[in-house]
Amino acid sequence: MTYYRTTVVSVGPEAGDMLAGGVLILYAEPLPDALADVSVVHRPDHRVPDITIEVGDVVSVGGHELTITAVGEIAAKNLDELGHVVLYVDQPDQKLLPGAVHAAGGLPDPQPGHVIEFRSPR
Repeated sequence: MTYYRTTVVSVGPEAGDMLAGGVLILYAEPLPDALADVSVVHRPDHRVPDITIEVGDVVSVGGHELTITAVGEIAAKNLDELGHVVLYVDQPDQKLLPGAVHAAGGLPDPQPGHVIEFRSPR
C-alpha cells in the first residue's frame, strides 16, 4: 500500500553534495529558501494521514527502491505535516536522529518529475 506519493519539483544546487555523502533531504513546498539549496523539493499528491513509517517499508525514488532499516521517532510526523524527512542511505553506523530514516539499496538520482513513494508491504 502506498501511503505517501509525491513528485519532485526541483533539486537544490547543494543537494548533489548531500547525496554524495549518502544523505537525501526531502522537503515539500513551501519551504524556507535556505533549505531549498540542500533539499529535493517535492509536491505531494497522495498521503494517508497519521502514517507510520516502519522498518521494512520501501521508499521509491524515480523507480529506484530502497528498504527502510530504521525510523526516527518523529520522522513519520514530519513527513505527514511538512513533507520533510532526511534519508541516510547505506549508512548503518550513522546515529539515528529523531527526524531521520535509514535506508539501504544504493543512492537514487532524484530529478524533477520523478515520483517518490513510501510503501508498506502490509
